[in-house]
Amino acid sequence: MKKIKRISIFLLVICLSVVSLGAKKFNTVPQEVYRVYLGGQPLGLIKSKEALEKYIDLRQEEIKKKYKVDKVYAPDNLHIQKEITYNEKIYSIKDIYSMIEDKSNFTIRGYVITIKGIKGTSSTVEKEEQKTQKIYVLDKKVFTEAVDKTVRAFISNEDYTIYSENKKQEIVDTGKIIEKIYIENEIKIKKQNISANEKIFLTTDELAKYLLFGKSSEQEYIVKSGDTIETVAYNNKMSTDEFLLINPTFKNASALLYEGENVKIGILNPQFNIVQENEEVSLEEKKYSTETKYDNSQYVGYSHVEQQGVNGVNKVTQKIRRINGETTNIVTTKTEEVKPVTNEIVVKGQKQRSSGGGPGSSGGYGNIVPTAGDWGWPASCSSVSSGYGYRWGFLHDGVDIAGCGYGSNIFAAQSGTVVASQKKPGGYPGGYGDNGEYIIIDHHNGFFTIYAHLCPGCRYVQKGDNVSKGQVIGGMGHTGAATGTHLHFGFWSGFPYYGGRSLNPMSAY
Repeated sequence: MKKIKRISIFLLVICLSVVSLGAKKFNTVPQEVYRVYLGGQPLGLIKSKEALEKYIDLRQEEIKKKYKVDKVYAPDNLHIQKEITYNEKIYSIKDIYSMIEDKSNFTIRGYVITIKGIKGTSSTVEKEEQKTQKIYVLDKKVFTEAVDKTVRAFISNEDYTIYSENKKQEIVDTGKIIEKIYIENEIKIKKQNISANEKIFLTTDELAKYLLFGKSSEQEYIVKSGDTIETVAYNNKMSTDEFLLINPTFKNASALLYEGENVKIGILNPQFNIVQENEEVSLEEKKYSTETKYDNSQYVGYSHVEQQGVNGVNKVTQKIRRINGETTNIVTTKTEEVKPVTNEIVVKGQKQRSSGGGPGSSGGYGNIVPTAGDWGWPASCSSVSSGYGYRWGFLHDGVDIAGCGYGSNIFAAQSGTVVASQKKPGGYPGGYGDNGEYIIIDHHNGFFTIYAHLCPGCRYVQKGDNVSKGQVIGGMGHTGAATGTHLHFGFWSGFPYYGGRSLNPMSAY
Protein backbone atom coordinates (compact mmCIF):
# COMPACT_ATOMS: atom_id res chain seq x y z
CA MET A 1 0.00 0.00 0.00
CA LYS A 2 2.84 2.34 0.90
CA LYS A 3 4.52 1.45 -2.38
CA ILE A 4 1.38 2.39 -4.35
CA LYS A 5 1.12 5.65 -2.43
CA ARG A 6 4.76 6.48 -3.22
CA ILE A 7 4.15 5.84 -6.94
CA SER A 8 1.07 8.08 -6.90
CA ILE A 9 2.96 10.92 -5.27
CA PHE A 10 5.79 10.50 -7.85
CA LEU A 11 3.31 10.68 -10.74
CA LEU A 12 1.67 13.75 -9.24
CA VAL A 13 5.04 15.50 -9.02
CA ILE A 14 5.77 14.66 -12.64
CA CYS A 15 2.35 16.02 -13.73
CA LEU A 16 2.87 19.21 -11.79
CA SER A 17 6.29 19.62 -13.40
CA VAL A 18 4.84 19.19 -16.88
CA VAL A 19 2.12 21.75 -16.14
CA SER A 20 4.74 24.13 -14.80
CA LEU A 21 6.94 23.72 -17.88
CA GLY A 22 3.90 24.15 -20.16
CA ALA A 23 3.03 27.40 -18.48
CA LYS A 24 6.47 28.68 -19.23
CA LYS A 25 6.44 27.53 -22.90
CA PHE A 26 2.86 28.51 -23.91
CA ASN A 27 1.90 32.09 -23.10
CA THR A 28 -1.64 32.21 -21.80
CA VAL A 29 -1.60 36.04 -21.52
CA PRO A 30 -2.83 37.84 -24.73
CA GLN A 31 -0.46 40.47 -26.18
CA GLU A 32 -1.01 43.34 -28.62
CA VAL A 33 1.18 43.09 -31.75
CA TYR A 34 1.28 44.35 -35.38
CA ARG A 35 1.21 42.15 -38.44
CA VAL A 36 3.19 43.59 -41.37
CA TYR A 37 1.98 43.05 -44.96
CA LEU A 38 3.95 43.97 -48.10
CA GLY A 39 2.01 43.90 -51.35
CA GLY A 40 -0.71 41.88 -49.62
CA GLN A 41 1.74 39.20 -48.42
CA PRO A 42 2.42 38.82 -44.65
CA LEU A 43 6.01 39.34 -43.51
CA GLY A 44 5.57 38.71 -39.77
CA LEU A 45 4.69 40.23 -36.41
CA ILE A 46 6.38 43.15 -34.65
CA LYS A 47 5.78 44.73 -31.27
CA SER A 48 5.68 48.38 -32.40
CA LYS A 49 4.48 50.03 -35.61
CA GLU A 50 6.00 53.33 -34.56
CA ALA A 51 9.40 51.70 -33.99
CA LEU A 52 9.43 50.30 -37.55
CA GLU A 53 8.53 53.68 -39.06
CA LYS A 54 11.27 55.41 -37.06
CA TYR A 55 13.80 52.77 -38.06
CA ILE A 56 12.94 53.21 -41.77
CA ASP A 57 13.39 56.97 -41.49
CA LEU A 58 16.65 56.56 -39.57
CA ARG A 59 18.25 54.24 -42.16
CA GLN A 60 17.47 56.37 -45.27
CA GLU A 61 20.02 59.17 -44.98
CA GLU A 62 21.00 58.72 -48.65
CA ILE A 63 17.46 59.44 -49.85
CA LYS A 64 17.24 62.46 -47.52
CA LYS A 65 20.43 63.94 -48.95
CA LYS A 66 19.47 63.25 -52.58
CA TYR A 67 16.07 64.93 -52.34
CA LYS A 68 16.82 67.32 -49.46
CA VAL A 69 13.94 66.04 -47.32
CA ASP A 70 13.65 65.57 -43.57
CA LYS A 71 11.68 62.35 -43.51
CA VAL A 72 11.43 59.06 -45.42
CA TYR A 73 8.33 56.87 -45.27
CA ALA A 74 7.46 53.21 -45.72
CA PRO A 75 6.56 51.87 -49.20
CA ASP A 76 3.02 52.58 -50.37
CA ASN A 77 2.23 48.88 -50.50
CA LEU A 78 3.23 48.31 -46.88
CA HIS A 79 0.32 47.82 -44.48
CA ILE A 80 0.54 47.31 -40.71
CA GLN A 81 -2.45 45.86 -38.88
CA LYS A 82 -2.94 45.61 -35.12
CA GLU A 83 -3.69 42.08 -33.76
CA ILE A 84 -4.00 40.18 -30.48
CA THR A 85 -1.93 37.00 -30.28
CA TYR A 86 -0.71 34.47 -27.75
CA ASN A 87 2.06 32.30 -29.07
CA GLU A 88 3.21 33.49 -32.56
CA LYS A 89 6.82 34.43 -33.23
CA ILE A 90 7.67 38.11 -32.85
CA TYR A 91 10.28 39.44 -35.34
CA SER A 92 12.79 42.13 -34.63
CA ILE A 93 12.35 45.52 -36.35
CA LYS A 94 15.71 45.00 -38.09
CA ASP A 95 14.61 41.67 -39.62
CA ILE A 96 11.34 43.09 -40.95
CA TYR A 97 13.17 46.16 -42.32
CA SER A 98 15.57 43.90 -44.26
CA MET A 99 12.65 42.04 -45.82
CA ILE A 100 11.04 45.33 -46.90
CA GLU A 101 14.31 46.76 -48.27
CA ASP A 102 14.83 43.70 -50.48
CA LYS A 103 11.36 43.77 -52.00
CA SER A 104 10.13 47.36 -52.27
CA ASN A 105 11.04 51.08 -52.42
CA PHE A 106 10.77 53.63 -49.67
CA THR A 107 8.81 56.85 -50.23
CA ILE A 108 8.96 60.60 -49.67
CA ARG A 109 6.16 63.14 -49.45
CA GLY A 110 5.40 65.07 -52.64
CA TYR A 111 2.86 65.76 -55.38
CA VAL A 112 1.62 63.55 -58.20
CA ILE A 113 0.42 65.48 -61.25
CA THR A 114 -1.80 63.50 -63.62
CA ILE A 115 -2.09 64.87 -67.17
CA LYS A 116 -4.86 63.34 -69.23
CA GLY A 117 -6.24 64.13 -72.65
CA ILE A 118 -5.43 64.53 -76.32
CA LYS A 119 -1.75 64.98 -77.06
CA GLY A 120 -0.26 65.47 -80.52
CA THR A 121 -3.26 67.05 -82.24
CA SER A 122 -0.95 68.84 -84.66
CA SER A 123 -2.46 68.90 -88.13
CA THR A 124 1.08 68.38 -89.36
CA VAL A 125 1.43 65.02 -87.65
CA GLU A 126 -2.30 64.46 -88.17
CA LYS A 127 -2.59 62.07 -85.28
CA GLU A 128 -4.69 62.15 -82.13
CA GLU A 129 -3.60 60.15 -79.18
CA GLN A 130 -5.30 59.74 -75.82
CA LYS A 131 -2.61 59.55 -73.18
CA THR A 132 -2.43 59.68 -69.40
CA GLN A 133 0.87 60.31 -67.68
CA LYS A 134 2.09 61.12 -64.20
CA ILE A 135 4.69 63.68 -63.18
CA TYR A 136 6.27 63.79 -59.72
CA VAL A 137 7.48 66.87 -57.81
CA LEU A 138 8.24 67.60 -54.18
CA ASP A 139 7.23 71.25 -54.40
CA LYS A 140 3.97 72.20 -56.16
CA LYS A 141 5.53 75.56 -57.06
CA VAL A 142 8.03 73.75 -59.33
CA PHE A 143 5.13 72.48 -61.44
CA THR A 144 3.17 75.74 -61.63
CA GLU A 145 6.28 77.71 -62.62
CA ALA A 146 7.27 75.08 -65.22
CA VAL A 147 3.78 75.22 -66.74
CA ASP A 148 4.02 79.01 -66.93
CA LYS A 149 7.38 78.77 -68.76
CA THR A 150 5.96 76.18 -71.17
CA VAL A 151 2.91 78.31 -71.93
CA ARG A 152 5.12 81.32 -72.60
CA ALA A 153 7.14 79.26 -75.08
CA PHE A 154 4.08 79.11 -77.35
CA ILE A 155 2.25 82.32 -76.44
CA SER A 156 3.93 85.68 -77.06
CA ASN A 157 4.67 87.83 -74.02
CA GLU A 158 2.38 90.53 -75.39
CA ASP A 159 -0.56 88.16 -75.88
CA TYR A 160 0.02 86.51 -72.50
CA THR A 161 0.06 89.88 -70.70
CA ILE A 162 -3.01 91.21 -72.52
CA TYR A 163 -5.05 88.10 -71.73
CA SER A 164 -3.84 87.45 -68.16
CA GLU A 165 -4.37 91.10 -67.14
CA ASN A 166 -7.74 91.23 -68.94
CA LYS A 167 -6.74 94.32 -70.90
CA LYS A 168 -9.23 95.95 -73.25
CA GLN A 169 -8.92 94.73 -76.84
CA GLU A 170 -10.38 96.12 -80.04
CA ILE A 171 -9.76 95.91 -83.77
CA VAL A 172 -9.64 99.29 -85.55
CA ASP A 173 -8.83 98.21 -89.10
CA THR A 174 -6.78 95.03 -88.88
CA GLY A 175 -5.54 93.17 -85.83
CA LYS A 176 -6.73 90.57 -83.36
CA ILE A 177 -8.71 89.97 -80.19
CA ILE A 178 -7.44 87.18 -77.91
CA GLU A 179 -10.57 85.32 -76.88
CA LYS A 180 -9.11 82.38 -74.92
CA ILE A 181 -5.81 80.94 -73.75
CA TYR A 182 -6.06 77.63 -71.91
CA ILE A 183 -4.60 74.15 -71.43
CA GLU A 184 -6.82 71.64 -73.18
CA ASN A 185 -5.85 68.65 -71.04
CA GLU A 186 -7.31 67.56 -67.73
CA ILE A 187 -4.71 68.12 -65.00
CA LYS A 188 -5.05 66.88 -61.41
CA ILE A 189 -2.62 67.50 -58.52
CA LYS A 190 -2.61 65.24 -55.47
CA LYS A 191 -0.33 65.23 -52.44
CA GLN A 192 0.86 61.74 -51.53
CA ASN A 193 3.89 59.56 -50.88
CA ILE A 194 6.11 58.96 -53.93
CA SER A 195 8.54 56.11 -54.47
CA ALA A 196 12.09 57.42 -54.16
CA ASN A 197 12.93 55.42 -57.31
CA GLU A 198 10.54 57.47 -59.50
CA LYS A 199 11.80 60.31 -61.70
CA ILE A 200 11.14 63.29 -59.44
CA PHE A 201 11.61 66.80 -60.87
CA LEU A 202 13.35 69.08 -58.40
CA THR A 203 13.75 72.31 -60.40
CA THR A 204 11.51 74.44 -62.59
CA ASP A 205 13.96 74.46 -65.53
CA GLU A 206 14.32 70.67 -65.50
CA LEU A 207 10.56 70.13 -65.56
CA ALA A 208 9.94 72.90 -68.14
CA LYS A 209 12.41 71.19 -70.48
CA TYR A 210 10.55 67.88 -70.04
CA LEU A 211 7.17 69.53 -70.68
CA LEU A 212 8.56 70.87 -73.98
CA PHE A 213 10.64 67.94 -75.22
CA GLY A 214 9.30 64.87 -73.43
CA LYS A 215 11.93 62.16 -72.98
CA SER A 216 14.04 63.57 -75.81
CA SER A 217 16.21 66.59 -75.09
CA GLU A 218 17.77 69.55 -76.78
CA GLN A 219 21.30 69.21 -78.13
CA GLU A 220 24.02 71.58 -79.31
CA TYR A 221 24.84 72.06 -82.97
CA ILE A 222 27.93 73.84 -84.32
CA VAL A 223 27.08 75.99 -87.33
CA LYS A 224 28.90 75.08 -90.54
CA SER A 225 29.75 77.29 -93.49
CA GLY A 226 26.66 77.99 -95.59
CA ASP A 227 24.18 77.03 -92.86
CA THR A 228 20.98 79.02 -92.49
CA ILE A 229 18.28 78.73 -89.86
CA GLU A 230 16.03 77.11 -92.46
CA THR A 231 18.59 74.46 -93.52
CA VAL A 232 19.70 73.66 -89.96
CA ALA A 233 16.06 73.23 -88.90
CA TYR A 234 15.10 71.11 -91.91
CA ASN A 235 18.18 68.86 -91.69
CA ASN A 236 17.36 68.16 -88.04
CA LYS A 237 13.64 67.48 -88.65
CA MET A 238 12.53 70.78 -87.14
CA SER A 239 10.45 73.68 -88.39
CA THR A 240 11.96 77.16 -88.36
CA ASP A 241 9.38 78.09 -85.68
CA GLU A 242 10.68 75.29 -83.45
CA PHE A 243 14.27 76.44 -84.02
CA LEU A 244 13.37 80.01 -83.04
CA LEU A 245 11.47 78.74 -80.01
CA ILE A 246 14.50 77.02 -78.48
CA ASN A 247 16.91 79.70 -79.75
CA PRO A 248 15.12 82.89 -78.62
CA THR A 249 18.14 85.12 -79.33
CA PHE A 250 17.26 84.87 -83.05
CA LYS A 251 14.35 87.17 -83.87
CA ASN A 252 13.30 85.65 -87.20
CA ALA A 253 14.20 82.94 -89.72
CA SER A 254 16.25 85.33 -91.84
CA ALA A 255 18.71 86.03 -89.01
CA LEU A 256 22.30 85.15 -89.93
CA LEU A 257 24.24 82.21 -88.53
CA TYR A 258 28.02 82.34 -88.20
CA GLU A 259 30.38 79.44 -88.78
CA GLY A 260 31.42 77.90 -85.45
CA GLU A 261 28.42 79.36 -83.60
CA ASN A 262 26.62 77.07 -81.13
CA VAL A 263 22.85 76.73 -81.50
CA LYS A 264 20.31 74.37 -79.95
CA ILE A 265 18.43 71.68 -81.86
CA GLY A 266 15.81 69.21 -80.71
CA ILE A 267 12.43 67.76 -81.61
CA LEU A 268 9.62 69.29 -79.56
CA ASN A 269 7.14 66.92 -77.97
CA PRO A 270 4.88 69.06 -75.74
CA GLN A 271 3.30 67.09 -72.91
CA PHE A 272 0.02 69.01 -73.02
CA ASN A 273 -1.91 71.19 -75.44
CA ILE A 274 -1.78 74.97 -75.00
CA VAL A 275 -4.68 76.45 -76.94
CA GLN A 276 -5.05 80.05 -78.11
CA GLU A 277 -8.27 81.18 -79.79
CA ASN A 278 -8.34 84.56 -81.56
CA GLU A 279 -10.58 86.64 -83.75
CA GLU A 280 -8.29 88.14 -86.38
CA VAL A 281 -8.87 90.66 -89.15
CA SER A 282 -6.24 90.76 -91.89
CA LEU A 283 -5.69 91.76 -95.49
CA GLU A 284 -5.44 88.60 -97.56
CA GLU A 285 -4.06 88.43 -101.06
CA LYS A 286 -6.40 86.84 -103.58
CA LYS A 287 -4.37 85.19 -106.32
CA TYR A 288 -5.17 85.81 -109.94
CA SER A 289 -5.83 83.05 -112.46
CA THR A 290 -4.27 82.70 -115.89
CA GLU A 291 -6.59 82.48 -118.87
CA THR A 292 -5.23 81.12 -122.15
CA LYS A 293 -6.29 82.24 -125.63
CA TYR A 294 -5.17 80.45 -128.81
CA ASP A 295 -4.20 82.26 -132.00
CA ASN A 296 -4.38 80.17 -135.20
CA SER A 297 -2.20 82.70 -137.02
CA GLN A 298 0.76 82.04 -134.72
CA TYR A 299 2.83 78.86 -134.60
CA VAL A 300 2.84 76.45 -131.63
CA GLY A 301 5.44 77.75 -129.17
CA TYR A 302 4.41 81.38 -129.54
CA SER A 303 3.32 82.98 -126.24
CA HIS A 304 2.39 86.55 -125.44
CA VAL A 305 0.94 88.10 -122.26
CA GLU A 306 -2.00 90.17 -123.44
CA GLN A 307 -3.01 91.27 -119.93
CA GLN A 308 -0.83 91.22 -116.85
CA GLY A 309 -2.33 89.47 -113.86
CA VAL A 310 -2.73 91.44 -110.67
CA ASN A 311 -3.60 89.85 -107.33
CA GLY A 312 -6.57 91.25 -105.47
CA VAL A 313 -6.91 92.03 -101.77
CA ASN A 314 -9.67 90.95 -99.40
CA LYS A 315 -10.26 92.05 -95.83
CA VAL A 316 -10.94 88.81 -93.98
CA THR A 317 -12.31 88.22 -90.48
CA GLN A 318 -11.48 84.78 -89.10
CA LYS A 319 -11.75 82.68 -85.96
CA ILE A 320 -8.34 81.03 -85.57
CA ARG A 321 -7.44 78.20 -83.19
CA ARG A 322 -3.80 77.35 -82.47
CA ILE A 323 -2.46 74.42 -80.47
CA ASN A 324 1.12 74.68 -79.20
CA GLY A 325 1.76 77.52 -81.61
CA GLU A 326 0.43 75.74 -84.70
CA THR A 327 -2.76 76.77 -86.47
CA THR A 328 -5.16 73.83 -86.42
CA ASN A 329 -8.43 75.43 -87.51
CA ILE A 330 -9.55 78.56 -89.35
CA VAL A 331 -13.15 79.64 -89.83
CA THR A 332 -13.75 82.68 -92.04
CA THR A 333 -16.72 84.69 -90.75
CA LYS A 334 -16.57 87.72 -93.07
CA THR A 335 -14.88 88.69 -96.35
CA GLU A 336 -14.79 92.20 -97.88
CA GLU A 337 -13.20 92.97 -101.24
CA VAL A 338 -10.63 95.78 -100.95
CA LYS A 339 -9.03 95.44 -104.38
CA PRO A 340 -10.43 93.30 -107.23
CA VAL A 341 -8.43 90.60 -109.02
CA THR A 342 -7.23 91.14 -112.58
CA ASN A 343 -6.71 87.78 -114.27
CA GLU A 344 -3.73 87.24 -116.55
CA ILE A 345 -4.48 86.58 -120.20
CA VAL A 346 -1.89 84.69 -122.23
CA VAL A 347 -2.11 84.24 -126.01
CA LYS A 348 -0.52 81.06 -127.39
CA GLY A 349 0.08 79.96 -130.95
CA GLN A 350 -1.92 77.04 -132.29
CA LYS A 351 -0.71 76.86 -135.91
CA GLN A 352 1.23 73.65 -136.68
CA ARG A 353 4.50 73.72 -138.58
CA SER A 354 4.91 71.48 -141.60
CA SER A 355 7.87 69.64 -140.02
CA GLY A 356 7.92 68.11 -136.54
CA GLY A 357 10.13 68.91 -133.63
CA GLY A 358 8.93 72.50 -133.21
CA PRO A 359 9.45 74.54 -130.08
CA GLY A 360 6.12 73.44 -128.65
CA SER A 361 7.27 69.93 -127.64
CA SER A 362 6.76 69.17 -123.96
CA GLY A 363 9.37 68.18 -121.42
CA GLY A 364 9.79 64.76 -119.80
CA TYR A 365 9.72 63.51 -116.26
CA GLY A 366 13.05 64.96 -115.25
CA ASN A 367 11.62 68.23 -113.90
CA ILE A 368 12.03 68.79 -110.19
CA VAL A 369 11.16 72.50 -109.97
CA PRO A 370 7.68 73.68 -110.99
CA THR A 371 7.42 76.84 -113.08
CA ALA A 372 5.90 79.59 -110.95
CA GLY A 373 2.76 81.08 -112.45
CA ASP A 374 1.77 77.97 -114.40
CA TRP A 375 -0.26 76.57 -111.52
CA GLY A 376 -3.67 77.58 -110.24
CA TRP A 377 -4.50 77.89 -106.55
CA PRO A 378 -6.46 74.78 -105.44
CA ALA A 379 -8.92 76.45 -103.03
CA SER A 380 -11.30 79.39 -102.83
CA CYS A 381 -9.32 80.94 -99.95
CA SER A 382 -5.61 81.45 -99.48
CA SER A 383 -5.00 81.01 -95.73
CA VAL A 384 -2.23 78.45 -95.17
CA SER A 385 -2.68 76.99 -91.70
CA SER A 386 0.34 74.68 -91.85
CA GLY A 387 3.24 74.95 -94.26
CA TYR A 388 5.55 72.44 -95.88
CA GLY A 389 8.37 71.14 -93.69
CA TYR A 390 9.16 69.39 -90.42
CA ARG A 391 7.16 69.77 -87.24
CA TRP A 392 7.41 67.58 -84.12
CA GLY A 393 9.98 65.50 -86.04
CA PHE A 394 7.61 64.54 -88.87
CA LEU A 395 7.75 65.88 -92.43
CA HIS A 396 4.54 67.60 -93.47
CA ASP A 397 4.79 66.87 -97.19
CA GLY A 398 2.37 69.55 -98.37
CA VAL A 399 0.51 72.64 -97.18
CA ASP A 400 -2.80 72.84 -95.33
CA ILE A 401 -5.23 75.44 -96.65
CA ALA A 402 -8.08 76.42 -94.32
CA GLY A 403 -10.78 79.02 -93.81
CA CYS A 404 -12.80 78.40 -96.99
CA GLY A 405 -15.60 76.53 -95.23
CA TYR A 406 -16.85 72.96 -95.21
CA GLY A 407 -17.75 71.73 -98.71
CA SER A 408 -16.11 74.72 -100.45
CA ASN A 409 -14.74 74.07 -103.93
CA ILE A 410 -11.38 72.44 -104.56
CA PHE A 411 -9.81 73.11 -107.99
CA ALA A 412 -7.31 71.22 -110.13
CA ALA A 413 -4.02 73.14 -109.95
CA GLN A 414 -3.22 72.23 -113.56
CA SER A 415 -4.66 70.07 -116.32
CA GLY A 416 -3.98 66.34 -116.17
CA THR A 417 -5.44 62.89 -115.60
CA VAL A 418 -6.94 61.65 -112.35
CA VAL A 419 -4.94 58.59 -111.23
CA ALA A 420 -6.63 58.12 -107.84
CA SER A 421 -9.98 59.18 -106.41
CA GLN A 422 -10.98 57.17 -103.39
CA LYS A 423 -11.81 56.73 -99.75
CA LYS A 424 -8.90 54.77 -98.37
CA PRO A 425 -9.40 52.73 -95.17
CA GLY A 426 -6.17 52.80 -93.21
CA GLY A 427 -5.02 55.99 -94.87
CA TYR A 428 -2.84 56.77 -97.84
CA PRO A 429 0.88 56.12 -97.25
CA GLY A 430 1.35 59.82 -96.53
CA GLY A 431 -0.67 59.55 -93.34
CA TYR A 432 -3.95 61.18 -94.36
CA GLY A 433 -5.68 58.91 -91.86
CA ASP A 434 -8.38 56.28 -91.69
CA ASN A 435 -11.19 56.89 -94.20
CA GLY A 436 -9.50 59.98 -95.63
CA GLU A 437 -10.91 60.95 -99.03
CA TYR A 438 -8.37 62.16 -101.57
CA ILE A 439 -7.63 62.74 -105.26
CA ILE A 440 -4.30 62.46 -107.11
CA ILE A 441 -3.74 64.06 -110.52
CA ASP A 442 -0.93 63.24 -112.97
CA HIS A 443 -0.06 66.41 -114.90
CA HIS A 444 2.02 64.59 -117.55
CA ASN A 445 5.08 66.75 -116.99
CA GLY A 446 6.65 64.81 -114.15
CA PHE A 447 4.47 66.43 -111.49
CA PHE A 448 1.57 65.04 -109.46
CA THR A 449 -0.73 66.88 -107.07
CA ILE A 450 -2.67 65.47 -104.11
CA TYR A 451 -5.91 66.85 -102.61
CA ALA A 452 -6.72 65.20 -99.25
CA HIS A 453 -9.30 65.31 -96.41
CA LEU A 454 -12.17 65.96 -98.85
CA CYS A 455 -15.67 65.80 -97.43
CA PRO A 456 -17.70 62.57 -97.85
CA GLY A 457 -19.32 62.42 -101.28
CA CYS A 458 -17.25 65.40 -102.41
CA ARG A 459 -15.00 63.71 -104.96
CA TYR A 460 -16.45 64.98 -108.24
CA VAL A 461 -13.94 63.25 -110.55
CA GLN A 462 -12.98 59.61 -110.88
CA LYS A 463 -9.86 57.67 -111.83
CA GLY A 464 -9.18 58.06 -115.57
CA ASP A 465 -10.95 61.43 -115.93
CA ASN A 466 -9.10 64.20 -117.75
CA VAL A 467 -9.36 67.52 -115.95
CA SER A 468 -8.45 71.08 -116.88
CA LYS A 469 -6.74 73.73 -114.80
CA GLY A 470 -9.22 75.41 -112.45
CA GLN A 471 -11.86 72.68 -112.81
CA VAL A 472 -13.81 71.92 -109.62
CA ILE A 473 -12.76 68.41 -108.57
CA GLY A 474 -13.98 68.17 -104.95
CA GLY A 475 -15.14 69.79 -101.74
CA MET A 476 -13.13 70.71 -98.63
CA GLY A 477 -13.71 68.56 -95.56
CA HIS A 478 -12.01 66.88 -92.61
CA THR A 479 -12.11 63.15 -93.33
CA GLY A 480 -9.24 61.06 -92.02
CA ALA A 481 -7.12 62.21 -89.10
CA ALA A 482 -7.80 65.93 -89.55
CA THR A 483 -8.23 68.37 -86.66
CA GLY A 484 -10.52 70.71 -88.60
CA THR A 485 -11.84 71.54 -92.06
CA HIS A 486 -8.92 72.04 -94.42
CA LEU A 487 -7.30 70.86 -97.65
CA HIS A 488 -3.98 69.03 -97.57
CA PHE A 489 -2.40 70.03 -100.90
CA GLY A 490 0.64 67.98 -101.89
CA PHE A 491 3.02 68.58 -104.80
CA TRP A 492 5.27 65.78 -106.05
CA SER A 493 7.94 65.15 -108.63
CA GLY A 494 7.19 61.56 -109.65
CA PHE A 495 4.39 59.37 -108.34
CA PRO A 496 3.69 60.13 -104.66
CA TYR A 497 5.37 57.83 -102.12
CA TYR A 498 6.39 55.27 -104.75
CA GLY A 499 9.71 56.68 -105.95
CA GLY A 500 8.46 60.26 -106.02
CA ARG A 501 9.80 63.25 -104.15
CA SER A 502 7.64 65.73 -102.26
CA LEU A 503 8.14 69.42 -103.04
CA ASN A 504 7.03 72.60 -101.34
CA PRO A 505 3.79 73.54 -103.19
CA MET A 506 4.44 77.22 -102.53
CA SER A 507 7.41 77.09 -104.95
CA ALA A 508 4.82 76.96 -107.75
CA TYR A 509 3.24 80.30 -106.77
